[in-house]
Amino acid sequence: MNMVVSELSLSDRAGWQSLYQQYAEFYQVPMQQEILDTVWSWIFDEDNQFYALIAKDDAGNYLGLMHYRAMPSPLRGKLVGFLDDLYVTPFARGTGVVDALYQALNAAAAKHAWPFVRWITADNNYRGRNVYDKLADKTQWLTYQMPVE
Repeated sequence: MNMVVSELSLSDRAGWQSLYQQYAEFYQVPMQQEILDTVWSWIFDEDNQFYALIAKDDAGNYLGLMHYRAMPSPLRGKLVGFLDDLYVTPFARGTGVVDALYQALNAAAAKHAWPFVRWITADNNYRGRNVYDKLADKTQWLTYQMPVE
């Protein structure tokens, strides 16, 4: 499959929105237009170190997306990368889209001088974890989430 991975552009709104809604459905998270508008604004806010990559085929079909950002690492005294979202359409899985997105992420991280990029995934995301185990080192850290009252 011939594809291009690039930074998201303003002309990608409809394709990005469709992919992001599919991603939310995959994780069974309700999606609202307000959330879509907020995330879209973060991507294009020059004061916000939040970025997006998009994968498209030669015909202009949207295949996948990736959101990532800078994250302070106080113990290192540096910024590191954090991958928030990765989604590839079911028909494009297994075709190299994930590898192409990760290559572009690696190039972006090097450009930002981040020593690494970290991410989390659902424990039952077996297909994704199979890929991640080939691309990265699994850390010893468990993730906790405290609700704010």
